[in-house]
Amino acid sequence: MATLLKNLYSQEFIKKLSNSLQNSYKEFKKDEFKKAIFINSWESLELKQRMRHISKTLYEFLPFSYKEQIEILIEVKQDFKALEAMIFQDFVEVFGIDYFEISMKVLEVFTIDSSSEFAIRQFILKYEDKTINQMKIWAKSQNEHIRRLASEGSRPRLPWAIALPKFKQNPQKVFEIIELLKNDSSKYVQKSVANNLNDISKDNPKMVIDFVKNNLGYSKELDWICKHGCRTLLKKGDKEVLDLFNFDKSHHINLTNFCCDKTIFLNEDFNFSFEINSDEPIGNIRVEYVIYYLKSNSNHNKKVFMISQNSIESTKKDFKKNRVLKI
Repeated sequence: MATLLKNLYSQEFIKKLSNSLQNSYKEFKKDEFKKAIFINSWESLELKQRMRHISKTLYEFLPFSYKEQIEILIEVKQDFKALEAMIFQDFVEVFGIDYFEISMKVLEVFTIDSSSEFAIRQFILKYEDKTINQMKIWAKSQNEHIRRLASEGSRPRLPWAIALPKFKQNPQKVFEIIELLKNDSSKYVQKSVANNLNDISKDNPKMVIDFVKNNLGYSKELDWICKHGCRTLLKKGDKEVLDLFNFDKSHHINLTNFCCDKTIFLNEDFNFSFEINSDEPIGNIRVEYVIYYLKSNSNHNKKVFMISQNSIESTKKDFKKNRVLKI
């Protein structure tokens, strides 16, 4: 069974954190800190709830000014990376909102080998123009983690994060950041830019389509960003987008020899296969399948999954696919 994400913040993690804190602040009461962390409800707390509980407890055990607390946490953060290090960004989100200049500098530090994408959003909501201007500076950084923060943090619909209602309504300021990053050489940044465009497409499809029209054909990297940023529109079968990526010419293709498992078991593979063929080379196509999941209200929820999107030079192509069906 896969380890639950929330268990990233385990007893071993808190022990490591306590030791690092004591190394930076000799008077740190690490035993009392550990007791304060593992409250009765700890096991029931989910990932972000544990993150917030740890950051609030840190505040109680670091009896200094915000600036002094941050100096300690910057030193401690060097021992932590990736998702586990996001407790430090969470600390800034909760306790640094009234200290804009200090918090911007520290979020820049904390995002390296981790990400400050959640924390920066509270600052966008409170100091929109100041924060966007800072993110434009980050977009020109030499460090890909900092450049990515400019894009990822400004996503209107970033998963697990608070939404940015103004940017969902009008993402013009987000596009100003995207323009600075659309030719970035880092795949890490390119993925974020594409995800940002995909977010925008859910509320403002026309703006994303216009962006694609103006940017296709300049480089394979930018073409990839445009296509990946349109994945929701492609799944919806938007005719204009299909045409932009040359997926509109499929009338010459036949689908034959479809077969699938007749019996389906939960948590086991559902297997199916089929063939596509044509009297001429198949060409550039996008192949998807749809599953309709029965909901408790007896209606069905449609989900679209992509199998392939590329050019097929032959006149025939076989596909085999399986999917685990879970509740």
